[in-house]
Amino acid sequence: MKRVFFIALLLLTALPAWGTETRLEAPGTAARDLVIESSTDFAIFEPMLRAFQSGHPDVAITYRELTTNELDDHVSAACEAGRFVADLVVSSSVDQQLKLVNDGCALALPAEARAGLPDWARWREELVGLTFEPAVMVYNRAYFTGRAVPQSRFELIDLLRESEDFIGKIGTYDIQASGVGYLFAFQDALQASTWGRLVESLGRNRARLFCCTAEILDRVADGRLLVGYNVLGSYALQMIRSDERIGIVLPSDYTLVFARAAFVPATARAPELAETFISFMLSPAGREVLTAQMRLLSPIDGAQELARMLADGSADARTFRPVAMTPALLVGLDRAKREIFLQEWRAALPSGDIAAGSP
Repeated sequence: MKRVFFIALLLLTALPAWGTETRLEAPGTAARDLVIESSTDFAIFEPMLRAFQSGHPDVAITYRELTTNELDDHVSAACEAGRFVADLVVSSSVDQQLKLVNDGCALALPAEARAGLPDWARWREELVGLTFEPAVMVYNRAYFTGRAVPQSRFELIDLLRESEDFIGKIGTYDIQASGVGYLFAFQDALQASTWGRLVESLGRNRARLFCCTAEILDRVADGRLLVGYNVLGSYALQMIRSDERIGIVLPSDYTLVFARAAFVPATARAPELAETFISFMLSPAGREVLTAQMRLLSPIDGAQELARMLADGSADARTFRPVAMTPALLVGLDRAKREIFLQEWRAALPSGDIAAGSP
């Protein structure tokens, strides 16, 4: 009996723990359940969930938070097995989301759940963009007092070559652990002639690598890092509301912009409710929550709202390069191409420089 119990315990502990789960009970009498699996921090997404519940008091929400790679693995396995995983899947790793949809893991959405979206923020009838988010540089204001802040990749490369102050003091994503980090890096390689020189400069300065945006922002704010590269602008915009230690730069050579991609899984238990949630996020009321409380913005009016929010002329729509939801994104997920890209990355930025504590 003890042996059976021990084996059972081993099996249970061997099962993967999929993220952090938060339950928001229905404000009224619960009659419906909505399960969301997402790569967005619950603290960021909570205002939208509560706003939705205020208009749908009979809905209880289970929110499961995972990293982009964990989410992709979890949803992919559930799709292949034909089992329920969630009613709505939201991820910042747009390329991984597009592949899941392309593999037949999503339901078609009604026209009202896609209304108003620009072409770059939707694909077929299944995948939609919910946010408008730039990839930005962040910097420690105290260090740069009296110093010129780099406004472009060219200026950042020059700065990293001219000063030894940044050795071990610049941070970016570990693109092997972060799906959105890989997406940004691969897009940079396609977009910029500076990519090779930038990676070389990051390696020479022993850049620190992180899985998650919050880790980079915290370290830039307290001075453990002086610069963060390719950071999610939405998280940075949220942070500067209450923390003046950090500054933001939208690179003037070009600024990548992406939308967190959402779809309703083919095995969803409450697909109509998930569609209603998407429609709410894209509605004027939902966009108000995005702008005022979440600092994520919407693909529908994000460029104008970002310009209003920064009010310093740095949000120039002419420099925005949206990461379009097209099959071209799948190129970066090709196993052979991905491995070659990661090999080049590892050669420039050895794994030993991954920050302690990062998955």
